[in-house]
Formats: sequence, C-alpha cells, structure tokens
Amino acid sequence: MDRGMTGKYVPGETLLHRMDERAKLLAFLIMICAVIFTDSPAGYAVMFVFMAALGKAAGLSVNSVLSSVRRLGPFLILIFVMNSLFYTSEDPIWHFLIFSLSREGMIQGANVVLRIALVIVMSGILTRTTSPMELMSAIESLLHPLRYIGLPAEEIAMILSIAIQFIPTILEESDEIRKAQIARGARFESGKLRERAMALLPMIVPIFISSFKRADELAEAMEARGYRGAKNRTAKEKKKIDLRSVVMLLVCACVCAVQIVI
Repeated sequence: MDRGMTGKYVPGETLLHRMDERAKLLAFLIMICAVIFTDSPAGYAVMFVFMAALGKAAGLSVNSVLSSVRRLGPFLILIFVMNSLFYTSEDPIWHFLIFSLSREGMIQGANVVLRIALVIVMSGILTRTTSPMELMSAIESLLHPLRYIGLPAEEIAMILSIAIQFIPTILEESDEIRKAQIARGARFESGKLRERAMALLPMIVPIFISSFKRADELAEAMEARGYRGAKNRTAKEKKKIDLRSVVMLLVCACVCAVQIVI
C-alpha cells in the first residue's frame, strides 16, 4: 500500500478498512471542523501527530500520505504567496503598489496552506480505506434526513460518490497527458511564467474531452443496466455501528475539542 496516494481505494484488512463507513465519513467531517479551529503551533502539532497515527492505522507510509500534498505543491505555494502579498496590515515589511508583504500575511498564508494540506491528507486516507460503494452508502445514510424535506438524498449521494471516484482517474490521465506533452517538447517547469501558463493549454482540452467521454460511457452503461433512479434500486442491509467505530468517533471529537480549547 505504499503506492502514491492518488485517492484510489486499495483493499486491505487494516483497522481503518474494517471500520464502519458511516463512522469514517462522520469522523472525517469532525476532523474538518478540527482543522478549521486549528491556528496555533501546538494545534498543528496535535493534528500532525493524529494524521500520522491514522496513516499508520491505514497501513500507509509517510511518502504515500504526503504524495497527494506534493502533487498540489505549486498550488499551495501560490496560495501562500497570494495571502502574504495581499493581506492588509498596518505594519508591512515591504510595500509596492497593491502588494504588501507583512508578518501577519505570511502567518495567514501558512495557516491556509497547512489547513488545506491536512484536509487533503484526511481525504486521501478516507478514499484509500473506503470503497466507492461504501462511501456512497455512507453519504446516503448521512443525507437520509433530507428526504423529509423533499431533496433526493439517493441521487445526491450517487453524484458525490461518482465525482470522488473519478478524481484519481482524472489525475492519472492528467499525468499521462503531461508526460506526453513533455516528450513533445513542452516546458512546464522552466521559462517565464507566461510561457509555463501557455504550456498548460494543450493539457486542458484533452482532459476535458476525456472527462466528457467517460461521463458518456458511464451514462450509457447505467442506461444499459436499467438504471431508473436511485430510489428504485436495492441496497444491502445496514449494520449497526460497532464499538471500534464509536471509539474512533469519540477520539476525533476529543481532538476537535482540544483544537477549540487551544
């Protein structure tokens, strides 16, 4: 299970694999709340230790856990720079026209980047240890109360689960297209910023075409199998949440409470 964390489900018998999918999704939402409240070195230390423990419980190495963050490295750097240069401060370190570099801006940028990185790691652990069908069932269970106000919980759950399932596929295809463009002489890592931006254009069209093609194929496959709406399909009997999953939820709730206090 040390392959790059692209978000694909990998079967296993680890502690997180055996947990109830509803508990895992609810724990994920609780941890997002914990990330929102995290804004101090002590808080980030707690979160990183907890993420390392979750990665260990999922049977993942440090490299596989951080691979998804490394993929988005340029995007995270851009977020940090934008926050550092456009944060309004009364005592800037450097100022030029609309740009204003300040200590507060750099702290804000670091907070945003660290929070995004933590959410990426958590979502990667969730999708690596939960199959698409389990994830769809968990989303449907959590959205079940929406049916009482007329919202189609089953259809929403199916759309979300399909979208999550196709993220790693699109990432892999993007990587293949990028390598093909590099073989043809494209320059993504060198040259001026404008040249690197223009080099990305040949990637955008193939990615969109491939995505629409996969959507058409999926729609035809669902129609060929007689799909007529989520409410008409059968579902496996849902099990009760076991003690192990309850303990995990309580631990996540405690971590969230610690972040609020810190």
